[in-house]
Amino acid sequence: MLKIRNLSLSLGEFSLDGVDLTVADGEYFIIIGPTGAGKTILLETIAGIYTPDSGTIILDGRDITHTDPKDRGIGMVYQDYILFPHLTVEENIGFGLLQRKVDPGRIRDLVSEIADLLGIGHLLERTPGTLSGGEQQRAAIARALVLRPRVLLLDEPLSALDAATRDRLRRELKLVHRATGTTVVHITHHFEDIFALADRVAVMQEGRIAQIGTPDDVFRRPATEFVAAFTGMENIFYGVSRVRDGEATIDLGTITLRTVTAVEGDVCVGIRPEEVIVSREAFESSAINVFSGTVTEIRQNGIFSRVVVDTGLPFVAILTPQSVARLGLTEGKPAYVTFKASAVHVFGR
Repeated sequence: MLKIRNLSLSLGEFSLDGVDLTVADGEYFIIIGPTGAGKTILLETIAGIYTPDSGTIILDGRDITHTDPKDRGIGMVYQDYILFPHLTVEENIGFGLLQRKVDPGRIRDLVSEIADLLGIGHLLERTPGTLSGGEQQRAAIARALVLRPRVLLLDEPLSALDAATRDRLRRELKLVHRATGTTVVHITHHFEDIFALADRVAVMQEGRIAQIGTPDDVFRRPATEFVAAFTGMENIFYGVSRVRDGEATIDLGTITLRTVTAVEGDVCVGIRPEEVIVSREAFESSAINVFSGTVTEIRQNGIFSRVVVDTGLPFVAILTPQSVARLGLTEGKPAYVTFKASAVHVFGR
């Protein structure tokens, strides 16, 4: 129901360069990418804050490329809330309805309904300055949703919140999306948001769309070296691929990988850390890539440990601290890394 075709815009150091994407009715669509990739400019152009140099924005079959922002049926929420400090939560949420001259009684009913859905019905008489960050963000989202937008644009709405509040609001966003069926386009830097919320995800790079797919598609089957690195593939090496009967050997200089690919010649390969098995001894398995090496680093990283094994090339694996202790892994001691042929992703160069 939202179609963007060949959208381009130049704003100094930020730009959009021929962006194409389609968002389905009721879809929760997330956009990720490095700082400066054009994510916020894209949302603000969809909202009508900027007029593109070229391209079209179609909403429900209607060209809204040059339509006034207030007539687009699009709501937008930023990470910094932007609530009116002198108004109550109820007045903030109902402000847009008041501007539309909706009956006051109807405004109260609609505000109460959306506030209850977001768990802030008991805060309606308070002012924003008395609320926590999470409560303020709920009020900002309620203010956008009460207008029943065809599309809700969220620009990093959880980034300013602590981890526990972010996790709670993430769950509430999922419930609200299910209850309202609103089409959502959400920018984030947190991969947890993608797996908790997204139907599909787009990766942006230098003003263009690098890949679109389900979270599993993008993270497990990245289309380019850039997407692989950005989504945390981490084990990225360069070599030469030779293909015979559909199977490939990839010479990385110090070791040779085996996988299935049609890509030949100079290549980049990537293996996600969670696909790498670390052991003290070689073991029987269906995985055909097994290399001996030395543990060079073990670093606690939240609830996981990041283990580096030098096999001639440094392989990074993610293990639980319990697994590290059970295996008796220590820096300077020998270890093996094992991974399946299907774990090796190959990109032409």
